[in-house]
Amino acid sequence: MKSILLHIGGDGCMEARLQVALDIARATNAHITCLQAVSYEVFAPGDFYGSAMAAAMPRIREAAEALREKLEAHLQNEDVSWEWQFFSGMAETHLLEQSALHDVILVGPTDIGADGTRLPSSMAGELAIKAPIPVLVVPGHVKEFNVHAPVLVAWNGSAESCLALRGAVPLLAMADAVYLASVEEISDKSRFDFPPTDGARYLSRHDIEAEIIAIPRNESKVADTLFSAAKMRECGMIVMGAYGHSRLAELLLGGVTRRSLTDPQLPIFMAH
Repeated sequence: MKSILLHIGGDGCMEARLQVALDIARATNAHITCLQAVSYEVFAPGDFYGSAMAAAMPRIREAAEALREKLEAHLQNEDVSWEWQFFSGMAETHLLEQSALHDVILVGPTDIGADGTRLPSSMAGELAIKAPIPVLVVPGHVKEFNVHAPVLVAWNGSAESCLALRGAVPLLAMADAVYLASVEEISDKSRFDFPPTDGARYLSRHDIEAEIIAIPRNESKVADTLFSAAKMRECGMIVMGAYGHSRLAELLLGGVTRRSLTDPQLPIFMAH
């Protein structure tokens, strides 16, 4: 991976994804594009004359400038190639616009709801579906990204899992071990459009050896089962197809992607 698009925002996961971007950039000699987008449109109920917006804009602008100064000072001490892009407007829009000439987008996993509850990131989900490149979702507790750590690929035989696998090849090639993991379902004996042997065969053409593993389904959610399997094998990342069912079905039924983004325990590399 030679071109990393890094979302810059004032959320609690910013430090973690910056560190992951730096670790990948050093390992692959990649360039980091830092994209900061700030929306100055503030809506307050009853603010017919825009007084709340006028009062908030200086604070929003100051916070954005302070964040930029802090991170640029950090980046100037790092041995990586980088640039800074600033836009007015929604971050998701500009990340999508700029993604076409990058290899991966790094974002955080969650949005903060108005009531303080943590919700799966709508931006991460939308980017995974709409962007022409993979999305790497980095949770806030991550301190480093070891490119040589084992990687677990969540395999359900779908086209989405194939796309995620293909997009992750540059990182999988550096991993000490790659596991193609399927969660067994009693009713899913013939569910694979692409069996895991096809995925392993594809990786072998890139000189990547993968171990196929079948994980028994227990009472836990599929996402939790995958995270447990990855942690047991000391994996540094999970690769998965995003929203294998329709997006509406995922939202209504609480699919694997939604659950994974709600409480990610490892960086998640997603593609759709």
